Formats: sequence, C-alpha cells, structure tokens
Amino acid sequence: MAMSRSFPTVLSDRLPETRDFYVALLGFRVAFDSDWYVALTRSEGDDVHELAIWAVGHELVPPPYRAEPAGVILTFMVDDVDAVHAEARRLRLPLVAPPRDLFHGRRQMLVTDPNGMLVEISSPSTPSPAFTAELARRGRTAEPLG
Repeated sequence: MAMSRSFPTVLSDRLPETRDFYVALLGFRVAFDSDWYVALTRSEGDDVHELAIWAVGHELVPPPYRAEPAGVILTFMVDDVDAVHAEARRLRLPLVAPPRDLFHGRRQMLVTDPNGMLVEISSPSTPSPAFTAELARRGRTAEPLG
C-alpha cells in the first residue's frame, strides 16, 4: 500500500478562531477556506506540514463524532519552543504548561486551541542523565524523540 500524505484534521465549531490560532502561533498559511473546511499548510524547504479544520456539525461528520475533542494531543516540533511560548503569551493564548525540560529529551509547552484541543509544542533538548543511563542499561542510546 502506498501512502501519498497524511495530516491531522481538527473538528471545530469555531473555524475562524481555530484557523487564526494555528496561523498566528505556528505560522501556517491558509490554503483553502470555506464555511465547513479549512486547509492550512506550512512549507520549509522540502518539508510540508498540513493541518485541516472541519466543521464538527457538518453533514459529513457522523453524528456520534460531533463532540468536543478528547483523547488526542496535537504535537508540533519546532526549533525554539521558548519563542513560540513568548508568542503565545503575547497573543494571550490559554497556556496549560510553560516550557519545561522533560526527562526524555524534549523541551515542551502545552496550550489549548479554541476547541479545547490539547496542543504540545516541543523542541529537542538533552535527555536526563538517569534516562540516558537507563537506555544504556538496555543497550540503547538516547536519541531525540520526535
């Protein structure tokens, strides 16, 4: 089976606010915008990142799935999570957790988008010595996650 692309789609009853959140915070640009579907894209060299937003009440969304987001975290890896944090504060976005270094080698912040979706924004960092030692005991090396 060949796969040509994949991208997450956020279900929302706040399409304009959700579109503006991802454009302002992460630099996506609008590729397509309608009253029921928004396609966002961001290109960096050969890397293309895509995110879609679909109206949660649209007829194409099966009724049992027309609900608030649950059980999903959208993760975006960036070069400088602290710069994104500064922008999130400037935009007065709802922060769940400020940037912090995690034991496994990520510096992470958490925010919520206009739909209540948990959004993780991370940069690679140095794994803790304890984590590195545990991996060494298992015969593995610490490589940045993500």
